[in-house]
Amino acid sequence: MVGSAPPAHTVPPPRRPPDPSGQVRRWYEDGLGWATVPGSPLRLAVGLRFDVLDVPEEAGRAALRHLRQDSPVALQDGRMRFLVAADSARELPGLLSWLEWGSLALDLTAVGEGGVIDAPLPPAGPARRDPAPGAPRSGTAGPEPLQGAAVWLRPPEPGCEVEASLPTLSALGGGGSAPDLVRLVETVATHCHRIRLRRASAQPLAFS
Repeated sequence: MVGSAPPAHTVPPPRRPPDPSGQVRRWYEDGLGWATVPGSPLRLAVGLRFDVLDVPEEAGRAALRHLRQDSPVALQDGRMRFLVAADSARELPGLLSWLEWGSLALDLTAVGEGGVIDAPLPPAGPARRDPAPGAPRSGTAGPEPLQGAAVWLRPPEPGCEVEASLPTLSALGGGGSAPDLVRLVETVATHCHRIRLRRASAQPLAFS
């Protein structure tokens, strides 16, 4: 009688290390209630809880005084991204026209419904506010962000009502604590124009 073969021993697959992107995704979705977009790198859906005003970092730093300290601001590739109230992107063209900037090509854009932005790493602890340009930024979770990655200059705070800190048109002439979107746009538009003039004056003259 031929005996049955002994059961084959299977080697369990090696455990994968925890996926840091999953932790970051949970920080945004569970801690802040912000929608993320599937895929890598991790991106945030814009237009649901906030819109984004994208300007050169130089122009953005001049406008930080118009914001509350808890109003989220991110940096990436020399650009500053202000989180502003939802629907602000639709208001921007009319606002620039009202401020008499509508006829000029300014290096500022607004991202609204249907848009996405790269998700900066969450802060690991108390983040250092408003570091000098080019200085290393502390307070991010895990290793230093890769070159060109988005980082928080002023991170959002889980458990807080982020919308209350976002610049909005409704703050104009009102008694609320939300920052005024008009002052923010006026300041960044003015500095974008100055940057544009400075770059134009630095161009060599063309001779025919």
